Amino acid sequence: MNKEELKAAALQYHAEPVPGKIAVRTTKPCLTADELSLAYTPGVAVPCLEIKEDEENVWKYTARSNTVAVVSDGTAVLGLGNIGPEAGMPVMEGKAVLFKRFADIDAMALCIGKVFNEKGRTDAAKVIETVERLEPSFGGINLEDIGSPACFEVEQTLKKRMNIPVFHDDQHGTAIISLAAIINALKMVGKDIAKCRFVVNGAGAAGISCSELYVTAGADRKNFLMFDSKGVISTKRTDLNAEKARFAADTEVTSLAEALIGADVFLGLSVGGCVTPEMVKSMAPGAIIFAMANPVPEIDPALARDAGAAVVGTGRSDFPNQINNVLGFPGIFRGALDVRATDINEEMQLAASRAIAEVACEKVPEDLKEYLRVAYPADYAAGIFDPEMPLSSDYVIPKPFDFRVVPRVARYVAEAAMKTGVAKIAIDDLDAYESEVTARIRRSNQQ
Repeated sequence: MNKEELKAAALQYHAEPVPGKIAVRTTKPCLTADELSLAYTPGVAVPCLEIKEDEENVWKYTARSNTVAVVSDGTAVLGLGNIGPEAGMPVMEGKAVLFKRFADIDAMALCIGKVFNEKGRTDAAKVIETVERLEPSFGGINLEDIGSPACFEVEQTLKKRMNIPVFHDDQHGTAIISLAAIINALKMVGKDIAKCRFVVNGAGAAGISCSELYVTAGADRKNFLMFDSKGVISTKRTDLNAEKARFAADTEVTSLAEALIGADVFLGLSVGGCVTPEMVKSMAPGAIIFAMANPVPEIDPALARDAGAAVVGTGRSDFPNQINNVLGFPGIFRGALDVRATDINEEMQLAASRAIAEVACEKVPEDLKEYLRVAYPADYAAGIFDPEMPLSSDYVIPKPFDFRVVPRVARYVAEAAMKTGVAKIAIDDLDAYESEVTARIRRSNQQ
């Protein structure tokens, strides 16, 4: 499909048979006078009073326990930038589709306006005030496409003020998925994350969050060199915000080319074409490259491989090892909602990474293999899914349509929430829970 064909198909998809991609459906019948009296007056007063008597009953008698708000102000939408809340709506609706398709979670797309400063950028205080007031209606908040650096303040403040999970997917989603890929890539090349040198090009929300999660997973903060649009983030800089300052290095390096000499891992969340084959050749043996700029990665995967990279991933579905956030957020919220977690903490994020990495190392069941044959014909033909232990340089993370991913992530996240004391509901049999989530998602997609 060429560019013009894609444009036409995308516009038709979003416009027909009705505008948009989501709609509201009822979960109870309302076909008779008796059912009407239960759905609304006078019957509806009964659960209202039960909730008034005990606020916890809201989880029993309303849809709140399975509803997430996808909230954006449209200031950092995909690679499109600050396009505004109206223009961001198709993306938030798309996120709602993925929540439902992959985890049977009902999500509402909420693009908020009039939350900007005089420069048209995010006013963190206004976003915080708006989102905080949504708490009675939702089981969780997925922040999306909110510009940096305001996004850090927005999420950190809301996590402190709200008693439901708040998760900025642009920060933590990319971090969780890429960490899963790094766990398996390091396993393949036989390296210890604590000894690896990281070069990160792009110090926005995703770049900072990825680096912080890698540190939590065992990487040494001193082994990071990070670049933003002004160059290397060093102790000589006086223009760094608090998030960048934590990665300020005492270094004489001034260029990306210098930084990559001897590096073990390159993480790109920046601009296409900024890495050359010569730079890759200068990296340490067994180099790992995740070039996630879209639509053009920092280096073409084929060029990186030819230059000696052991594992290469991008943000695109037409290259191996796509770092796709849909591997994370559906299962993360499924697990958090099912134990009624009050937070999605670092332990839960690390658990999600471990779950994703684990799935890629397990034999693909025959029924799943047949589904993947249709979803990923080229990978199937190449035999990617055939080995007893399928982990390979082209398969360090599972595919989005692998139906094992969400239930496994939900299980590990729920378990971590219980262990860290942020769960209000206990799940006694995690094996049974994982099976139940699998069955639930299958039923949902058969409707």
